Amino acid sequence: MELGLRGKRAVVTGASMGIGRAVARELAMEGVAVALIARGAERLGEAAAAIAAESGSPCHAIPADLADPAALDAAMDAAEAALGGVDILVNNAGATPMGRIGESDDATWAKSLSLKLMGYVRCARRLTPAMRARKWGRVVNVIGRSGHQPRPNYIVGSSVNASLLAFTHALAAECAPDNVLVTGVNPGPIATPRWDALVAQGAAGAGRDAGAENAAAIAGIALGRLGTAEEVSGLVAFLCSDRAGFIAGTMIDVDGGGTRCI
Repeated sequence: MELGLRGKRAVVTGASMGIGRAVARELAMEGVAVALIARGAERLGEAAAAIAAESGSPCHAIPADLADPAALDAAMDAAEAALGGVDILVNNAGATPMGRIGESDDATWAKSLSLKLMGYVRCARRLTPAMRARKWGRVVNVIGRSGHQPRPNYIVGSSVNASLLAFTHALAAECAPDNVLVTGVNPGPIATPRWDALVAQGAAGAGRDAGAENAAAIAGIALGRLGTAEEVSGLVAFLCSDRAGFIAGTMIDVDGGGTRCI
């Protein structure tokens, strides 16, 4: 399927590994110039160089901690300068730990709110005005299914993700008249380093080993396996294209049939 994205310019946050890296690669393979943003400079540089070599598309590594508003502004400045403007924003940076209410102190809440919720908000607030002025843009928020299926042992992540679902709906309604389409993607269990970390945390909290924790998660998936980062990134690329030109404010679960709600 030709997505018609060649020549577009994208910012992908949390792009050094996992879903973010897969999204950056997917877009670059479609001919999109990509600014990759994440905290770890070395790993980010390696990802950008590998994707550029494979795709032939310009890939710019911009290390930044997006929980810091000043660092976020500087990263957006650098991305706009490197790309000459931004047409696509894929918000993906954020790693909320497992934990119940009694295990989640104020610092945990504040860190998660600052990085994931406010990081997504600030990136969108910074980049959407120029998209709206040009009458073309895409914002895809990679959120997570716990926002509409909250879990007591993931109370901070569930709360942050629920806020992002509401934010995505509201931003979509504001931006759609200017042909800036905002959507959300909710990954379920995807085989990434992030998933491994969540499994380890969940196993420790439940008093069982990581293998048993992983098996319990897979048992709730209709397809009976973990997903891959590429199964998320393909959807994100489609949502960024004109082939998805009548999709706005939609949240799509990518979870192998694990979510069973109407």
